Amino acid sequence: MKKKGRDLLAAFRQTFLTLQNMTPHAEAEAEIQLNAASARYSYNPILRWNPQVEDYFIKAYGSLHFAQISKALTRPSCYSCIRVNTLKSTSDAVIEKLQEIMRKSGSQNDVVGINLKENKASNDIDLDMVEKQSSLQNESITKCQIPGLEYVVFVKGSGPHEIDYGYLPEKPPKEVLVSRKCAEAVLRGAQVYVPGIMACSSHVEEGDLVAVSVAVEQPFPDGGWGLGITRGTVLQGLPTDPYHFERNGLYIGQGTTMLSRAGIFRASQGIAVDMNNRVFKLPSFYDVLEGEIFLQNLPSIIAAHALDPQKGERILDMCAAPGGKTTAIAILMKDEGEVIAADRSHNKVIDIQKLAAELGLTCITTYKLDALKAVRKRNGSSDMTTLCCNKDNNDVVNQRSDSGPLGNEVSSTTFVGSNADTTFKENVSNEKANERTYTSKADIRKNTRRMRNGPGRNQSLGGRVENSKGFLPNSFDRVLLDAPCSALGLRPRLFAGEETIESLRNHGKYQRRMFDQAVQLVRPGGVLVYSTCTINPGENEALVRYALDTYKFLSLAPQHPRIGGAGLVGRCEFPDGYVEEWLRPGEEELVQRFDPSSQLDTIGFFIAKFAVGPKDNF
Repeated sequence: MKKKGRDLLAAFRQTFLTLQNMTPHAEAEAEIQLNAASARYSYNPILRWNPQVEDYFIKAYGSLHFAQISKALTRPSCYSCIRVNTLKSTSDAVIEKLQEIMRKSGSQNDVVGINLKENKASNDIDLDMVEKQSSLQNESITKCQIPGLEYVVFVKGSGPHEIDYGYLPEKPPKEVLVSRKCAEAVLRGAQVYVPGIMACSSHVEEGDLVAVSVAVEQPFPDGGWGLGITRGTVLQGLPTDPYHFERNGLYIGQGTTMLSRAGIFRASQGIAVDMNNRVFKLPSFYDVLEGEIFLQNLPSIIAAHALDPQKGERILDMCAAPGGKTTAIAILMKDEGEVIAADRSHNKVIDIQKLAAELGLTCITTYKLDALKAVRKRNGSSDMTTLCCNKDNNDVVNQRSDSGPLGNEVSSTTFVGSNADTTFKENVSNEKANERTYTSKADIRKNTRRMRNGPGRNQSLGGRVENSKGFLPNSFDRVLLDAPCSALGLRPRLFAGEETIESLRNHGKYQRRMFDQAVQLVRPGGVLVYSTCTINPGENEALVRYALDTYKFLSLAPQHPRIGGAGLVGRCEFPDGYVEEWLRPGEEELVQRFDPSSQLDTIGFFIAKFAVGPKDNF
């Protein structure tokens, strides 16, 4: 430590003497270098889109508004939103416990508060409540003041912060280059783990202070996107480094290495860099008050409220993973009734089960079920997915859903062994349309590697999951379809170029097929809520237009509480002649659109609530 202090003092003395003896020209050159370094070692990302997608969004939002949305997407929300499990605790008790935890950890938050004022025109939000909420923002932990949402707690973060990375002329700081996915997690409060590191300066030792930068996908000559960098590359801080100029403005913080350079690229897991100086500082809630709280985005909580679940009802969450909305619905019902949570992934169903157990909820029943096959067929008859959207079916790949033995609506799957040779074959095939009937040697080797490296996304975690063959029509009081989507509202996001106009249209077609299933499952007089986490009108307003035009017994219903903005009215004509219809005048106030660039500072999100009328002619 003393040697490092002497080295730092010597470097400062040399820099000071050099500056004293500079000519005016040299001083100007040095100032230019320092300004360039300041611009380089900063966080000022530019979100890149597919050009056709960018043109489409500019038509929808306008150039200025879309630029604001793009900038907001590159940053995390300035606060964390916590849902309190009211069956086990209260907001006041949780706030007291969190304040004590933050006092012990020395956490301090100095960001401006959550601003609800832009929505004060909404009839559902009382102006006095808004002013009261604003007056509480000098506190780091506050209780939501929106009627009905008093069990929601806000915890402030802060940022963006300017960080001194210790740059000196001709002596750049030691650096670690991480993948984009890793960087997005770090911006949300995670550490830098070994698999996320792409490149590193030479002579990095354990305990070194390093700058952390991001490698974002770049365009390839063939029109695609990619990194084109070999993991383990040595960074020298010179213009000859890979992605040297592309990393300008993409520094996300500073941390202390937990391993040497050799150790980083030799290990397969573990923390590589302890992030102790971040551009955005958000408190971590990992393993904090388990069972009492759940970290969830505010619009997701609003979606559960829009469904308005009541005690004793039978409710379906069609695409339930990871279980946040499922458990929110169960808690709103006071754990009285039946909540069916379905998902097509074995592992994700296991995650829902674990979350329900952690929160102490008993009214949730989980099934493995493909949302495209949610309606149980009778005597081999076709369901409405075939009757509706026939044109769409030709363009979207059908997703496979395994069924249990014939004759039973529900059957149990077997436990999954730990031997790679007997690994559940659904993971081998990755749920492709045509399931393999054998396991090749290549698959066995791949699964062996997965076992060695720990559970992966497609590797079964084990446990018992029941398969469902679907449900009878009109068998639910309420259905939530939180549809898989392009996720272009999630933040922080450092790259968006992978989506094309064609892929966005395919998302919409896929969602319409799921909606065709959902609408059959709700009884007349029931409620259907549709939501997404994307800013794409083709997956939001266009779906609402399709639903209202196709199913005349559906009507948009008011939502409570209403804090989101209005939907988009009009249509969009594409160069290929395709016309996308959105909402009509008068419908825009019946949906909720959450804008990431608004002062509410949420993710991009969309909610539509449908009242189901008599199905006499259905």
